[in-house]
Amino acid sequence: MKIPFSPPDISEAEIAEVVDTLKSGWITTGPKTKLLEKKIAEYTNTSKAVCLNSATAAMEMTLRLLGVGPGDEVITSAYTYSASASIIHHVGAKIVLVDTVKDSFQMDYEKLGQAITEKTKAIIPVDIAGLMCDYDKVFEVVNSKKELFTPSNDLQKAFDRVIVLADAAHSFGATFKGKQSGEVADFTCFSFHAVKNLTTAEGGAVTWRDIPGFDNEEIYKEFMLLSLHGQSKDALAKTKLGAWEYDIVYPAYKCNMTDLMASLGLVQLQRYPEILKRRKEIIEMYDKALEGSGIVSLKHFDDESSSSGHLYLVRLTGKDEEYRNDVIVKMAEKGIATNVHYKPLPMHTAYKNFGFDIKDYPNVFDMYKNEITLPLHTLLTNEEVEYVTSGLKEILRKNRNVSLEVTVTSDAE
Repeated sequence: MKIPFSPPDISEAEIAEVVDTLKSGWITTGPKTKLLEKKIAEYTNTSKAVCLNSATAAMEMTLRLLGVGPGDEVITSAYTYSASASIIHHVGAKIVLVDTVKDSFQMDYEKLGQAITEKTKAIIPVDIAGLMCDYDKVFEVVNSKKELFTPSNDLQKAFDRVIVLADAAHSFGATFKGKQSGEVADFTCFSFHAVKNLTTAEGGAVTWRDIPGFDNEEIYKEFMLLSLHGQSKDALAKTKLGAWEYDIVYPAYKCNMTDLMASLGLVQLQRYPEILKRRKEIIEMYDKALEGSGIVSLKHFDDESSSSGHLYLVRLTGKDEEYRNDVIVKMAEKGIATNVHYKPLPMHTAYKNFGFDIKDYPNVFDMYKNEITLPLHTLLTNEEVEYVTSGLKEILRKNRNVSLEVTVTSDAE
């Protein structure tokens, strides 16, 4: 068998919707993007949503909306992809990384509190694999540090505390204590990249909770300015008779979503309940098959949380990087594509150059060194899931036998 890691699940319905858009003569930001924004807001129980060309853009534009910049600090997890932290650097603020809790992919909330200073403007918790963070603890921490918060504009004053901006690239469709991802954090940013549960090929979105004293429509308009060069009218608005003229309010950025991308998203959102259902079925099959194997897998469902089932993370307990990497190669030899989520930020050149050292994040390193991510997507058949788990268990069994032989031979000598 050849089992890819995460191919997009595209049906004839998505293809037909994209063809319809191509034939419509409107392929950039237009009516379908606006409709997708409306549908996402409804899905996440929020007043508004903004669709952009990536979750990275959504997070960066949110920081810019909030006025975060030079002299400020923003905290995020050391166990994440670069986008969570690079956007902090993009706006000129200082990146502050915190370790995870021991034996957990979630940031250490006690250390999060210790990292907050008078310069801290925002925290970017990271929802990993489809599971939302414990936002009760996040808000408990930021509220306990309110006296340190020094707002630098009216929007920051409206919060009167450190602002919580969720990196929810993995958690669209997840819930925490009965609330949808998107309605829990102050701002929430989603990814619709090709490998995500719901894809627009590239793309992302941002939602936010209502902010006292601020009109959601005005916040939406500010996102539009930020994402379209600071132009006072988008292309759709300029099509109205005699409405060619526009203003550039300030030199901004270019990161809008197109109707071609939104076409995919609209159909994917219609199919999403079935997509989530199938992902849960696969997770349950993995859990059952790997039970008692010595492999520790991330638990996606409990009384408080329901995962979007984006990634299936397992740890080869007691093993190191070399052992883990050997298993990945042997899985590939069986035709099974696997991955690692993630190589911690302090281990990358860019972040070493910022002065980060993985030795300062021992729990992060312990989570990374023996983590493997198994294929999890809705094109997997039950037979392929069984092939993945039996293949992994066979590799681990053979490795164990080789290890025993080496030990016995060494003892005999």
